Amino acid sequence: MDRAKESATDRSVSASAAVGSDFLQLDIADAPRGGLAGWLARRLRLAISDGRLPVGSRLPASRVLAAELRVSRGVVTEAYQRLSEDGHVAGRGRGGTVVVAAAAAPAPAVTGPRRLPARGEVFDAEPRTEILETLRAVHARVDLTPGVPDLAAFPRTAWLRAERSVLGELSVHGLGYGDPRGEPELRRAVARWLARNRGIGAGEDEVVVVAGVSQGLALLAQLLREDGLHEVAVEEPGSLGGRQVLRRWGLGTPPVEVDGDGVDVGGLRASGAAAVLLTPAHQFPTGVVLGGDRRRELMRWADEGGLVVEDDYDAEHRYDRPPVPALRSMLPERVCYAGSVSKLLAPALRVGWVLAPPRYREALVDAKRHTDLGNAVLPQLVLAKLMESGELERQLRLMRRRHRRRRDAMIGAVGAHLPDATVHGAAAGLHLTVTFDDGRFADTALASAALERGIKVQPLSWHRQRHGPPGLVLGYAARTEADILEAVRDLGEARRRMS
Repeated sequence: MDRAKESATDRSVSASAAVGSDFLQLDIADAPRGGLAGWLARRLRLAISDGRLPVGSRLPASRVLAAELRVSRGVVTEAYQRLSEDGHVAGRGRGGTVVVAAAAAPAPAVTGPRRLPARGEVFDAEPRTEILETLRAVHARVDLTPGVPDLAAFPRTAWLRAERSVLGELSVHGLGYGDPRGEPELRRAVARWLARNRGIGAGEDEVVVVAGVSQGLALLAQLLREDGLHEVAVEEPGSLGGRQVLRRWGLGTPPVEVDGDGVDVGGLRASGAAAVLLTPAHQFPTGVVLGGDRRRELMRWADEGGLVVEDDYDAEHRYDRPPVPALRSMLPERVCYAGSVSKLLAPALRVGWVLAPPRYREALVDAKRHTDLGNAVLPQLVLAKLMESGELERQLRLMRRRHRRRRDAMIGAVGAHLPDATVHGAAAGLHLTVTFDDGRFADTALASAALERGIKVQPLSWHRQRHGPPGLVLGYAARTEADILEAVRDLGEARRRMS
């Protein structure tokens, strides 16, 4: 019997407001009625035994974890107390609750200079190789480009504090060339971050630091090409940028349809491609999650020899659904996993990571070595401090609150000013996709009309290879609520003029 009293609030979470924590992928819906503290203690004990919470790891503050799970704080403190009594954790005052001893491991389970185009020219033709950077360079009063977090919230003070600490501790030797795999401190921090927040059990030796997911994808494309692959299937609709990287390295990109459960694995089989690029936790641009049946079907396809390249680009940003484990956590031998801090902190940092299966790991390091000798050392060490100190988790919690408010503002504005639009992907991420049933107009024309009014958006057709309903991809995270309301109002006016 739990000593912590279970309140009505603890069990009042409805299916329409599912909650959970990125920490260890905890989902309160998995807990038995009347046994929340015991369930949480068991989950923590298991994470300590299988290495996801190594000795020295700091557990979230009890009030923080309780708020994320929407349980009483007593549930969390009771679970922590049980682990303390077992000798697995210890309180360190202001240092928090820290893992001090590993639990017994359970039996393993089977398992160049150019002219910038005028505003009216940007959307005139099929998207060219440089179209995304071209659009970024065009000035707009309100920029709703997807994939950008709230840059005004970048933790400058914490970054400077960590940078001073790094420079104060760094030896002369540390100012030389770094490890092409990435600095050990960052690889270790990334491995722990992925274990806590994405359910991935990986050692630091499996992590290769890259200059963002784009470089990681380019390096993987080169390896696959050298391995004899000629095609990597992509989602339809799917990221224009990802498709362009693969094509740049000579790979075909057969499209595979995405529906409400994610990628159609039957269609993937029919494509004949031996590899596929997926965004399973929050599909870009539709926002759907790869469903359980599809995941199992995809795993069967991979077990038969298929390879998955998993772009986990913004899975940490979620609002109205439980966390979704990364595919890499379930099928490490057949998944190349890529992530970055571009959506967590800022794209300007150009820091990401790739976890490749053993078959490709050394070749990936070699490709990275001969590309740039490795990422800049100092930003890696600073980022490692932010990750290990808990500062990055605090930043993520702050960003989620801001982003949720901005998402809600955009949904309300779309309902008021674009009444014929259907909203997709609202439960997570940094953008919404809207589609229109009226197929008598081109979404590029609407995007062009919006740009003439100073509003920058991306047409959904840019992210398609086949014909589909018109739509727009609208980023909300980097703009204030007032900006969003103004921009969507102007979009509505542009839409009405096209009717």
